[in-house]
Amino acid sequence: MKIISDIGIQIPTVYLPKPGVDLKKWAVIACDQFTSEPEYWHQVEKIVGEAPSTLNLTFPEVYLEKPSSTERIQNIQSAMRKYLDAGTLQPREGLIYVERTVAGKMRKGLLLALDLERYDYTKGSSSLIRATEGTIVERLPPRMKIREGAALELPHILVLIDDPERSVIEPLHASKSKLEKLYDFDLMLASGHLAGYAVSAEFENKVVAALRGLAKPETFASKYGIDSKSPVLLFAMGDGNHSLATAKAIWEKIKPQVGMDHPARYALVEIENVHDDGLEFEPIHRALFSLKQDLFTALQSSFSANFKYTPVANADEMVKAVDKAHGSNQVIGLVGGGKGFGVIEIAHPSSNLPVGTLQSFLDPFLKEGGAEKIDYVHGRDVVVRLGSQPGNAGFYLPGMSKSDLFKTVILDGALPRKTFSMGEAREKRFYMEARKIS
Repeated sequence: MKIISDIGIQIPTVYLPKPGVDLKKWAVIACDQFTSEPEYWHQVEKIVGEAPSTLNLTFPEVYLEKPSSTERIQNIQSAMRKYLDAGTLQPREGLIYVERTVAGKMRKGLLLALDLERYDYTKGSSSLIRATEGTIVERLPPRMKIREGAALELPHILVLIDDPERSVIEPLHASKSKLEKLYDFDLMLASGHLAGYAVSAEFENKVVAALRGLAKPETFASKYGIDSKSPVLLFAMGDGNHSLATAKAIWEKIKPQVGMDHPARYALVEIENVHDDGLEFEPIHRALFSLKQDLFTALQSSFSANFKYTPVANADEMVKAVDKAHGSNQVIGLVGGGKGFGVIEIAHPSSNLPVGTLQSFLDPFLKEGGAEKIDYVHGRDVVVRLGSQPGNAGFYLPGMSKSDLFKTVILDGALPRKTFSMGEAREKRFYMEARKIS
């Protein structure tokens, strides 16, 4: 186990499926996707059947509130031990360079482990590894139940670096013909292609040197035009914010008993460069289910004179109005809620981003019983379909520029929760690699 403490990383021992395992059945999409679409997960179950699969090692959140959750967690932990004992998973030490091609775009990543001692998800954090959005602490306990007692972690966490010179990950792409290929296969359900390469010692040293370059206080301060004494932000959360927060919460809970050299001190993640041409930031929309109060009246009451609503003919007109909006007023699309399709304008907004302004309304609306539940969904088609169902409503939100992320987090702190997504649902990370945490 190699630790590079000054930049908060570990060179991990990674477990991969043994030769002969059907990787298309092995690799399954992140558990926090398709949470309002159980039919997707039914398809996954049919594809996997009885084959070895990460489906048996993870907990799709579509089932998180089901009464059988305790039994499911026990089955997951049993499957982890079974795969380890049977040699289904086999270890290798070192970084892994990853390429994911989906929808005509290639995203490049690097698998490593982050030191949870260098990560703080609380508001106002100035740690080396930071959350980019608000962490809902109440969401951690059910996720902690899954990780507690687990032999393995399987990451869907994507963490960003701000590397405009493309010094860390991109040289691995240029030299991948010199690297050992570990896997190379098509993913299930039209989710593209995945390939992974072992990073040799020579390139590992170059990666570490490049990360150290990004972490130099003078380089950091010059990049963002800030004081040279400002704490460095090297790793910013992209996807999987609550998964990394769960790992941190477990570590804080157990470290008095296990000591500082325990494997749970670290969390396996994939890092990506925010400047990667294949990486796109997508908005995360909101869907409300089983409205109990008049949504439109509540919106008018909350925003009063700053609220304006314009009906439109269809989803295309709504999307166009939101995506083309400019000026000081914030524009949000509304689907359903008794109104068909329309566009909301908010003057003198309470947040710099429309998502923050909307969330400031949704939180009290839900707390007061305005709807049965909320979900955070990817893609215009999903929010339109869910919002159009009787008794539901959907909010279509604009995206944010990925180039603004690091400076916004450095200057303003964490963004409103569920502000952006790194790609749409089918572009999310698939579980492939594992790491021992106990």
